[in-house]
Amino acid sequence: MIAALRDVVVEYAGRGRALGPFSLAVQPGEIVAVVGPSGCGKSTALRLLAGLEQPGAGEVERQVGRGGTALVFQSPTLMPWAEAAANVALPLELAGRPVGERRERVAHALRRVGLSDAARAFPAELSGGMAMRVSLARALVTEPRLLLLDEPFAALDGLTRRRLVEDVHRLWAQTRPAIVFVTHDVDEAVYLASRVVVMTAGPGRAAREVAIEAPLPRPPGFRAGAAFRNAVEEISEALDKAAGAPV
Repeated sequence: MIAALRDVVVEYAGRGRALGPFSLAVQPGEIVAVVGPSGCGKSTALRLLAGLEQPGAGEVERQVGRGGTALVFQSPTLMPWAEAAANVALPLELAGRPVGERRERVAHALRRVGLSDAARAFPAELSGGMAMRVSLARALVTEPRLLLLDEPFAALDGLTRRRLVEDVHRLWAQTRPAIVFVTHDVDEAVYLASRVVVMTAGPGRAAREVAIEAPLPRPPGFRAGAAFRNAVEEISEALDKAAGAPV
């Protein structure tokens, strides 16, 4: 186990309970997708896993040291005044890494996401997909053991989203970090993850967990196969029930 939430509860003043009790355990090297209605606390759960927030009740366990966790948000959140390479280098700079090491690791991270030629480009010069690849490179430059992705492709077109999901699988295959991926897209969750957790409407709890019985990365034609469609149907039905919608 690399990280776990055990019966965590999060409450905010004036808003009441936002999450829980909710439990989730993440094993080294696995990819877990979390789906649920808007406002159910998916992003809150990621912040707890990242160590950015503490629950009011329950327990958070993290078996990762400093720099071992990276979090990618829905927006690339790049510094607009800085080139792509400088954006990727930021975590290493904050960690006080030597200049030579930063340059080498940044170049490697940009190669991994296919953006070596864009190292000197500013965010305004990048497409949405390229900007998200820079954000992924910035997360990967620290070689995290736990990678948390908070709806990173939600604002992108369908074709770009598919390509980036393939990129995530390719990048995962190189170093096998544990990944927790939050999304509203059931198809995306089934394609990306080996396990999908369905949350109830807020305050979110775990309603269902579905294992996806297929190798990672996915074989060609997986989306057209019965295993994919059956998993999508099962999770969609569970999500409708968890959200209180008629099935």
